[in-house]
Amino acid sequence: AAVASVMLGRNLISAGQVVHALIDPASDLDAIVWGSRVPRTVLGIVVGFALGVAGAVMQGQTRNPLADPGIFGVSAGASLAVVVGVYVLRVNSPLVTSALALVGAVVASVVVFAIATAGRGLASPVPLAIAGTAVSALLGAITSFLVLTDQTTLAAYRIWVVGSLSGRNLDGTAAMVCLVAVGLVLAGLNAGSLNNLALGTELARGLGESLWRARLVGLAAITFLTAGAVSLAGPIGFIGLTAPHLARALVGGDHRRLLPASGLVGVLALLGADVIGRLIGGQAEVAVGVVLATLGGVVFVVIVRRAKLVAL
Repeated sequence: AAVASVMLGRNLISAGQVVHALIDPASDLDAIVWGSRVPRTVLGIVVGFALGVAGAVMQGQTRNPLADPGIFGVSAGASLAVVVGVYVLRVNSPLVTSALALVGAVVASVVVFAIATAGRGLASPVPLAIAGTAVSALLGAITSFLVLTDQTTLAAYRIWVVGSLSGRNLDGTAAMVCLVAVGLVLAGLNAGSLNNLALGTELARGLGESLWRARLVGLAAITFLTAGAVSLAGPIGFIGLTAPHLARALVGGDHRRLLPASGLVGVLALLGADVIGRLIGGQAEVAVGVVLATLGGVVFVVIVRRAKLVAL
């Protein structure tokens, strides 16, 4: 998938020319290969892996095969922060937009944490799911109000919210990549707890599992992974939902294998959709978020029809 992402695009360049440009950055194709295709391939790998792992952790935490990292309010918080930045500060820099998205995503997660712990706590996933849904709806309503009252904000939001790897570069993304790395470490530490939670909260507690620690580590992993991914590429959907299901069919339900497999499936899905968008869109290319929404909608219907929902 990574090779296809570098080799294929709306500009018809032979494989030999691409290889020559990779070896000699001073070639005439430097702007296309090193300026566009390589950065979006690297971002696709980071974002796809992060969203795939975040989806697997979210489904493991909630024991719900239809759970998605978006239910946690991260994407809604990032969207509102971007809109506020454009509406109030008139921000038009991609780097500043990414920073705002990161801040908004983290703040939304903290709010969801606070609401969930004020009720029945994190031992049960039910208050977390309710809090995430409520916060997402509220933030989405505020975002809609702001974009509908200002044309400049609507134009900027329309470009960002669709989710895309194009137009991004690797400058200033080190902090976001580090955030994703921290999330991956936390997800790895949470793998054993997710295996216990899959047996049910009561049995997990009987096995000596600390439910609070398991929830907090897992939800922190989801926050870091999703916030980093959203800040890099915008709110890209469906990967967190579908990648764990495909990975589970390949490696089984043991989260020590499921998490990395979900990440790899997420990379494959994101880079594949990005290449498809480049090839079918002509000179205008279709954003990867649109391609994923189209294909993911079909997969979502299949999951709804076949998945056996686990009672929370």
